[in-house]
Amino acid sequence: MKSLLTAEDIRQITERGMKPQEIETQLKNFKKGFPPIVLKEAATTKQGIHKLSPKATEELAARFEEYAQNHQVVKFVPASGAASRMFKHLLEFRAKYRGTYEDQLLLITDKSPDSVFYFFEHLPNFAFFQYLLDALELRGLDYDTTIAESRYEKILNTLLTDKGMNYGNLPKALIPFHAYGDQTRTALIEHLVEAAFYAKSGDNKCHVHFTTLPEHLELMDQHFKENQEELENKYQVKYQIEYSIQDPSTDVIAVDMENNPVRDDHGMLIFRPGGHGALLKNLGSIKADLIIIKNIDNVCHDRCKPDTYLYKKVLAGKLIELQDQIFAYLRGLDNPTPPSMKVVESMWSFLEHKLHVIPPAGSEKWKKEERIEFLRKKFNRPIRVCGMVENEGEPGGGPFWAENPDGTVSLQIVESSQVDHENAPQELIFQSSTHFNPVDIVCSIQDYNGGTFELKNFMNPRAGFITQKSIDSKTIKAQELPGLWNGSMSDWNTVFVEVPLNTFNPVKTINDLLRTEHLPTI
Repeated sequence: MKSLLTAEDIRQITERGMKPQEIETQLKNFKKGFPPIVLKEAATTKQGIHKLSPKATEELAARFEEYAQNHQVVKFVPASGAASRMFKHLLEFRAKYRGTYEDQLLLITDKSPDSVFYFFEHLPNFAFFQYLLDALELRGLDYDTTIAESRYEKILNTLLTDKGMNYGNLPKALIPFHAYGDQTRTALIEHLVEAAFYAKSGDNKCHVHFTTLPEHLELMDQHFKENQEELENKYQVKYQIEYSIQDPSTDVIAVDMENNPVRDDHGMLIFRPGGHGALLKNLGSIKADLIIIKNIDNVCHDRCKPDTYLYKKVLAGKLIELQDQIFAYLRGLDNPTPPSMKVVESMWSFLEHKLHVIPPAGSEKWKKEERIEFLRKKFNRPIRVCGMVENEGEPGGGPFWAENPDGTVSLQIVESSQVDHENAPQELIFQSSTHFNPVDIVCSIQDYNGGTFELKNFMNPRAGFITQKSIDSKTIKAQELPGLWNGSMSDWNTVFVEVPLNTFNPVKTINDLLRTEHLPTI
């Protein structure tokens, strides 16, 4: 098949740190699509999700606290998201609002908690309200008068654009989420506060890694440094902060609806970010014994944090418990004297019942040497323990038993986009899910010899998906890499643990900050 890439295209691709073969593969993916994942059943607390007793919870938390004294723990926070997504409904309203009678009627039609009306009705309850008053005053505007005159566009211009606070162009990490008396905390600061309680080592160093966009890095670092001394004195820690940006080499080419590369006015190829799966490279660069992953928008007010602190330690303790046994088994397999069949059977049982890997059909006929080789391969992988909350209709991935390319069945986090919803049995399994993945993950990417796994070797390249986007009002196809916590981690050892719902407090839209877990009082 003739390549759609020109010599100039290849030069552009190479300069981005990419290989032409990678782009050719991306173009083939657009044409062929990605195969849906094959679900076997939903993971539940009866089968696949650990529901821990109070005693086990206490013991696992204590195990982590002891471990952290002599090991490096890093909190990894994907924070590349722009705040504009939070303000999407306000930006759309601002673009069309003209203050007419019809606009007024339209405004009050929807009074739901997600509406523009609800935002304005509860505006004084947001942590940033005093900043808004100050910004309005600088523009010669009085809040009460502006609201009384229904000049809502002036409020939004002040809040969202460079005429005032410019929140629409900031990273989500720098939006004030919570109020504490006359002080506020941004999402970034809330993550640093959390980290002081579960991501510090014995020397009280607290390691946190934020991913960000190039244009936001300096702003985020400046914000941290402005708050560093106060936070370190208050929580008796020394923060070690790192930042990384999404590597341009992880971007994906854009195509039109006929799968031809889209070009700009100068004939250059257009690339788009590959989704959060592109952060696998950032994650793999971290040097740590244990990594705690949590999204930038999943934070809550101090009064709601105790369970968050506890269950981070619980997840970490569970990982340490499993990893200790896995490493012991792998060292045993390295012994010049082969393990007895009894020991092999013990390992096999651990793989099935503790790591939840069901071997492929016919494995019961394997010889001892074949079993040992299979065990070595499955044990010697990155490991993650994922918190799961009861499903209350939030969008995103859920826990399932799913088939893998090698014929095994294991626990997977599955996004809706990976499922064939036209297949009635598959749709029935998908709808039967009882839990949801809040991106509450503790993982280790170190092998039993102290080295670091090459994470790209444990992803499923066929777990990406294709969406439709718009460029200059033209519809295009965009491709996302296998998601960071689903396809990119599909060949990891994976264990699910139920955690309380109050540990999941996402802020997807600005109105979410009006939920009780984000307010100073109930």
